[in-house]
Amino acid sequence: MAHIAYYRVSTSDQSVSAQKAALAQGCSIDREFMDEGISGAVLAANRPAFSALLNYIREGDTLHVYAVDRLGRDAIDVQSTIRTLLAKGVQVHVRGLGVIGKGVGELIIAVLAQVAEMERERIRERTATGREAAKAALAATGKTHRGKNSLGRPPAQDAAAVRAWRAEHCATIRATANHFNLSHSTVKRYTAAAPA
Repeated sequence: MAHIAYYRVSTSDQSVSAQKAALAQGCSIDREFMDEGISGAVLAANRPAFSALLNYIREGDTLHVYAVDRLGRDAIDVQSTIRTLLAKGVQVHVRGLGVIGKGVGELIIAVLAQVAEMERERIRERTATGREAAKAALAATGKTHRGKNSLGRPPAQDAAAVRAWRAEHCATIRATANHFNLSHSTVKRYTAAAPA
């Protein structure tokens, strides 16, 4: 009867350390599985570490997760994943909710998963609305609705100025990157973007 933890973060610059710390408070974890840089849009069973977890976990084990949304891509996937685990005789412990069992536990998970899915959809809608407002304002005034000069991240440097300095000094990519405090790939991109 092992205590197994599963962690997932969507991007490689995020860390599972907060999830690890939270789950370590409740009990001693015997085995850990983690999917780092795996989008929540991927079905749980198709994630490399979660797939390995499903092959490893046995009847009587307890699976510990940080939040309901770690167990699937949407409400249907979460419910399917939990049913698969319960059918194997595995207890599912969700931080803050406790052990999920058949019947009422499954119902609670279904409702929570649906709420999480609705919130993700609202975030997508708000993002799309903000993007459209920014595009409209940029076209009308030359600035976004938040006062920026462009959509997305502003350029690190003026590409034309970087190209001109590099040509004037016959500088290498490394020297140019050091001079402007840019990455080598940014200097290469600015150089490739030179007008014909």
